Amino acid sequence: MILSRPNFHILTGGPGAGKTTTLEVLRARGFQCVDEAARQILKEQAAIGGNATHDGDQVRYRDLTLERSIAAFEAVAERAAPVFFDRGIPENLRYAVPDGAEPPAHVTQAIDRYRYGALVFIFPPWRAIYRHDEERKHDFAHAEWVFEAVGAAYRACGYRLAEVPRAPVEERVDFILRRLGEG
Repeated sequence: MILSRPNFHILTGGPGAGKTTTLEVLRARGFQCVDEAARQILKEQAAIGGNATHDGDQVRYRDLTLERSIAAFEAVAERAAPVFFDRGIPENLRYAVPDGAEPPAHVTQAIDRYRYGALVFIFPPWRAIYRHDEERKHDFAHAEWVFEAVGAAYRACGYRLAEVPRAPVEERVDFILRRLGEG
C-alpha cells in the first residue's frame, strides 16, 4: 500500500547548506517540522562508541536511517497543513550500495511506499556558511558530492527539484512558502 502525503515536504542537499537553520525558522513560524534522523544516529553512535556511521558500518547506518525516517513519516498525523522534513527516505537509494549494484529491495520498497510531496527543496553547497561540527566532519568537496548525489536520487525516484537560493534564511523560507502557495 502506498502512503502518499502531498503535504510532506523535503529539504535536502549537502551538509552545511542551511537546511536545519531553515527548518528552525519554519518551525518558529508555526509549521510542523521533522528533524534529520541521520544526525541523531551519529550523536547516539558517538555516545556509545558505535560505528554505524557514514564512515564506519555504512550498511547499518543506512538501515538505521531508513528505519528512523519511516518511523518519522508514519508518526506525523497532519494530512493538510505543510510538514517539513530535514531529508527523506529516497536519500537511501544509493547509500552503502557498491558501484553498479542495485539498491537493496527493502530500500526501494520503502521509497515506493512512502511518498512525499512531488516538489523537493534542494539546498546547494554554500562555502560561506559551511562549518564543521561534532557530526559534520567532511570537507566542502564532500558537501558538493552529496548535493549531486541526493539530487540524482530524488530525480530517479520521480521527484521534482526546486533549488533554494543562496540567500538569508528568511528569504529562503519565503521562497519555499511561495513555491508551495503559502507565502
